[in-house]
Amino acid sequence: MEWLVLALSITALGIIFWLLIRQKASLQPGQPAPDFKLPDQHGNMRTLTDFRGKWLALYFYPKDDTPGCTKQACTFRDDLHQLTDLGAEVVGVSVDNASSHADFARKYHLQFPLLADHQAEVALRYHSLIDLGMFKFARRNTFLIDPQGNIAKIYLSANARRNANEVITDLKHIQATE
Repeated sequence: MEWLVLALSITALGIIFWLLIRQKASLQPGQPAPDFKLPDQHGNMRTLTDFRGKWLALYFYPKDDTPGCTKQACTFRDDLHQLTDLGAEVVGVSVDNASSHADFARKYHLQFPLLADHQAEVALRYHSLIDLGMFKFARRNTFLIDPQGNIAKIYLSANARRNANEVITDLKHIQATE
């Protein structure tokens, strides 16, 4: 009997996790991006308006210093010069605190802001929050925001290895058609 309860529990958790991953974002390209005001890894407050006039790759990630998140951050780091050449900035957001972000940025030489959404309010506004009660994580979603502050492209469940390259490719395409 215990094995049946365990099997049903595991199945239920699997279904819940699958539903959380597959949830569609209600934000759409063309909409104004939700504003934010969060501290970065240096304790400086950052807002969406700080990036007005530039393209912004705003990426949400689950947790500092985990394999997928490290890969994604380092890929953005390695491709940062291509993004800045296209007039874009990169900002990472997770529910970790600023101290954790500072350690993560220092360890991997990340030269872009990592915002501490410790209350998970911004991740929620961007429909990028996994809320498991006591545990909250940001979904690996990325938003390409145009210089006027509107969402240009949304990458749901972004691939950690390919996300930066996808943003670069799409940004080049968008700019070529403007």
